Amino acid sequence: MTVPHSFPFSYKHHGATLVELIITIVIISVALTGILSVVNLTVNHSADPLVQRQAIAIAESYIEEISLLPITDPNGSNSGETRASFDNVDDYDGLSDSGAKDQNGTAIAGLENYTVTVAIADTTVSAVTMKGITVTVARTGTDTISLTGYRANF
Repeated sequence: MTVPHSFPFSYKHHGATLVELIITIVIISVALTGILSVVNLTVNHSADPLVQRQAIAIAESYIEEISLLPITDPNGSNSGETRASFDNVDDYDGLSDSGAKDQNGTAIAGLENYTVTVAIADTTVSAVTMKGITVTVARTGTDTISLTGYRANF
């Protein structure tokens, strides 16, 4: 009896060997680790723009509050004043709030993680003497925001 020539040697091997499977698993694991680390980094920093925008809004509100006051002291005395009774720009020099506060000195809910400092300095811009109002807002884990506004005595 003769056996057809192609029968015993014509088997096509399908599938993968154990070594090929292990190498494939290692390659996929390395790729997934890289992708997941990028996703993790993105998720961890996704709120940063919101936090920075809040810090800018806090600084802008402090600058607006301060610049609405006169440069010269209306009653001529700065003694015994509190945040609620500040009546001129210079009263705010050296102010340091732990947590954002309104103009009466009352803490604003949800903004207690911010630290706000104010510095007032005499500045000359185009031969006009002004008060430079620098408000710095910081929060742990984010960049510090510093804004400067100017108040002229007109």
